[in-house]
Amino acid sequence: MAAQDDLLFLPATEQAALLRARKLSPLELTDAYLARIEALNPRVNAFVTVTAERARQDARAAGETLMRNVQVGPLFGVPYAPKDILATKGILTTNGSKVTASWVPDYESTITERLARAGAVLVGKLNLLEFAMGSGVASGFGPARNPWDLSRSPSGSSSGSGAALAAHMVPLSIGTDTGGSIRGPAAFCGIVGLKQTYGRVSRHGVTTLAWTLDHAGPMTRTVADAAALLQIIAGADPRDPSCTADPVPDYLKQLTRDLKGLRVGVPKRHFAEGAPEEIERAYRAALDTMKQLGATLVEVDVPHAHYAGSAGWVVAMAEAAQFHEKRLRESPQLFDPIIRERLDSARFIPATDYIKALRVRTLLMDEMAEVYRSCDVMVVPAGTSLPTVLEPPDRAGTDVKPGSVATPFRGGNTFLGNMTGLPGLVVPCGFSSGPPTLPIALQIYGRAFDEATVLRVGHAYEQATTWHKRKPAL
Repeated sequence: MAAQDDLLFLPATEQAALLRARKLSPLELTDAYLARIEALNPRVNAFVTVTAERARQDARAAGETLMRNVQVGPLFGVPYAPKDILATKGILTTNGSKVTASWVPDYESTITERLARAGAVLVGKLNLLEFAMGSGVASGFGPARNPWDLSRSPSGSSSGSGAALAAHMVPLSIGTDTGGSIRGPAAFCGIVGLKQTYGRVSRHGVTTLAWTLDHAGPMTRTVADAAALLQIIAGADPRDPSCTADPVPDYLKQLTRDLKGLRVGVPKRHFAEGAPEEIERAYRAALDTMKQLGATLVEVDVPHAHYAGSAGWVVAMAEAAQFHEKRLRESPQLFDPIIRERLDSARFIPATDYIKALRVRTLLMDEMAEVYRSCDVMVVPAGTSLPTVLEPPDRAGTDVKPGSVATPFRGGNTFLGNMTGLPGLVVPCGFSSGPPTLPIALQIYGRAFDEATVLRVGHAYEQATTWHKRKPAL
């Protein structure tokens, strides 16, 4: 069993190399993950659906292909599980909601279609905050739990993806991100999450939250795995008019172990305020490591970054209210109470406020363009809090908490990427002293369609540290 566990802890790219060398079969690897899912999912609740029969069938087919010495890609034969908001033909796609709990699509998302073509093995669909915006507590299938402390949230909305990866129940996942829903779970669960440039990856077959903010992208254990996964899913798609035809570089080939010649922007305000001392300390230590790897640290400023969260929330909720208008009218009782509250409230957002939020977006895009005149990437804390305890149902059903006082929304560290469309990569950079010991992460922002540089910085930092190698004691 120990040898099997060691195998499951390997990065996906290393597993794929063993498969290509025939030192391991896709069926053996798939069976090992299915056994771990069966053992751990009752506690972690990361999976909504497990597709064991199909997975074994696909794994056998992948094994037969490898036996014929056919040239295959970097993740051929490796298991994966997407967030259950991606349409999978003939397979339950719930969106984490009772509203669509029995939906079986008759079409396939572009992402899962491309992964199937690349030989990745689908082992199931992962839990999430309902429609990518619920509480996670009162959602359709209950909350996923953080493997570092099962009483805590794995963040959201790609909660099951973060939890499954941290628990080594699957080596690869796809999440979605409208205001931080890939990068939040990556930070809380001690894994890697990439929100690539808006338009780099097709969203065909991905249930909408907010059309102008939504992204779908890699969630993995290592940066190299994220690069390999992005390589497969990126590229033009005529079925998604927002998806660009920009060339897709070879991301893996551009990964290096040093940062010589790179300029790392360090914001002088708005990103670390209010963070616990342990997060601030880990962030500063990570910047020191990047400097030791050859990077030059440059002070930068995004004057209106503190408005990114509030303005982004207005855009997200206004667009979500329109998308869900028919469902909310026909079956309101099936929604997570907090979603119903948010969508009902969003119907009263004035068009003038929505337009003001779009003007903030333009301002942020201009300010980030100015930032990149003096640096190649900008590095910030992934967030300003440690993983939080899951709320009880009576508190999770509303944004108006008993005894709460209204405070400005602090979602700017992640919402900045959605409002500007710029790529952001989250990687682990430390742990709290505990108890319990909880992950801390940083975020690397880059220029539009320059995921290669973002991944290079993340990989170099990751390889110079050991944070990504730690495992929760499940």
